[in-house]
Amino acid sequence: MNDANSPAALPYWHLWTDDRGVSRQTLCTMAPWTLGVLGPNDSPQWNLDLFKNGNSFLTQLPVGWTADWHENHIPKWIYVLRGSWSVESMDGQKQIFGPGEFSFGGDQLCLATALGAKGHLSAQIGAEPCLQLIIQRNDDLWRGVRPGFFS
Repeated sequence: MNDANSPAALPYWHLWTDDRGVSRQTLCTMAPWTLGVLGPNDSPQWNLDLFKNGNSFLTQLPVGWTADWHENHIPKWIYVLRGSWSVESMDGQKQIFGPGEFSFGGDQLCLATALGAKGHLSAQIGAEPCLQLIIQRNDDLWRGVRPGFFS
């Protein structure tokens, strides 16, 4: 679904080579955004696939966006490009991520507590939507990895 409330097309510079072998730069835009959810019980968010059926996309969490207890259904890197968001784990630790910060979402093997908490809570923070770049694998290589795996 794409409507008047969707985020504006994102401008980016594309460095490319023309037919004569000369490098050039062209200002382009990425669109359209689609409204959807990444997991059950999540609030809707805007998504823009970078690769069709691939594993990289942009997502924009609208102001006020929240997600109740859930696991990342696929292990992923989450890079904040603009705005802020928070993640609260089952142990009560809450981290807030702003522009230039990133985290790895690898909580696929959680066990629910007696109160139904499983995975993490997350929310958009502040007056600006949170624009994120998501990079994930479509296989199980990153599932269940422990801190230090990428070191």
